[in-house]
Amino acid sequence: MTENTMVAQVESLPDLIREELDPLDARVRRVLDHNECLSVKRVVITGCGDSHMAGIATELAFEELAGIPTEPMRAMQMARYGAIYQPKAFAKNPLVLGISVSGTVARTREAIAMARAEGALTIAITANPDAPLAQTAEKMLDCTIPDFVPSPGVRSYRISLLALYLLAIRLAEVGGKMTQDEANAMRQELKGTADAIEATIEACNARIRELAEAVAEQKNFVFVGDGPNLATSYFGAAKVIEAAGRHAMGQDTEEWAHLQYFVNVDTDTATFVTSPGGRGHGRVAELVEPMNRIGRTLVAVVPEGDDAIAPHADWVLPVVGNVREIFTPMVYAVAGELFAAHLSDVVGEPFFRRFSGVYDSAQTGGNTIRNSRVIERSELP
Repeated sequence: MTENTMVAQVESLPDLIREELDPLDARVRRVLDHNECLSVKRVVITGCGDSHMAGIATELAFEELAGIPTEPMRAMQMARYGAIYQPKAFAKNPLVLGISVSGTVARTREAIAMARAEGALTIAITANPDAPLAQTAEKMLDCTIPDFVPSPGVRSYRISLLALYLLAIRLAEVGGKMTQDEANAMRQELKGTADAIEATIEACNARIRELAEAVAEQKNFVFVGDGPNLATSYFGAAKVIEAAGRHAMGQDTEEWAHLQYFVNVDTDTATFVTSPGGRGHGRVAELVEPMNRIGRTLVAVVPEGDDAIAPHADWVLPVVGNVREIFTPMVYAVAGELFAAHLSDVVGEPFFRRFSGVYDSAQTGGNTIRNSRVIERSELP
């Protein structure tokens, strides 16, 4: 096993998916009964950080597979603004999925409590069944997995994605959008992302280390994506911040053309474009020329053999294997994860600043994400 615990987490993903998908699917099948599945008219997925990104990544899956309008919403937005304005035409709607691996994040607890008070059906998706989130929601989906060497969230993100994908498949199956055989084939296809992750690590890991060494002096990084992989762009940026402490941002493909295109400092900023060959691929290909023209260091995370974007990139990180677009966040996040891990090594920056000094929660109170006061419905105007 590598000494870099974040690389080790990435390398553990294929076995994690193969070993945990079936037990997790069994729990997904039990969390809602048949009538509850049929009653779902709208889904809201809420959480903070990686958990919110998982909602963005899987929105299209719920809509494409189950035909259910779905909205990923940040926990702060859901708690303080969105919950009280959700449609109430149908009882126990919307289905609100609150994701928190620790089960202790204050805003996610608040969002679920607000939604439940407004009559929504709420499910806590958590790896800590005894934590407050599970007690706040009406139902709980246990996403506990075996302990592993610590690092910025890699394994936990995949399990959140798997839980959401499996729930989308279940709703589609019960709702008659696909047959039982089709649903089971879809589950096996999801499990097959393990093979693509394994092959992609093999193809890219050494090259990503070289990339981290080449851009180690840069202070800013931009990750670009669209559709399900807008989440991948946010997630890649998040891992760079957590692992290496550098400024990083995720941006929508089209929004990059409206905003980051005009930045004229650090013009060689490493810009990661994640495009799996789906609906946004042609637009990304159009933007390669202006990215080159203004001097960006272009890093292409694209399917192996891509001929639209890869030939014009400074660095190509090929993703191996054919993956349905709705499932691509499972695989395409690997490049950003490995880059963040290697960059941390190269620049000598500890993960999460080692929670020391001004980041020491015991001494400073930290960022209060767990001990922030949770307000009640009566406190909202």
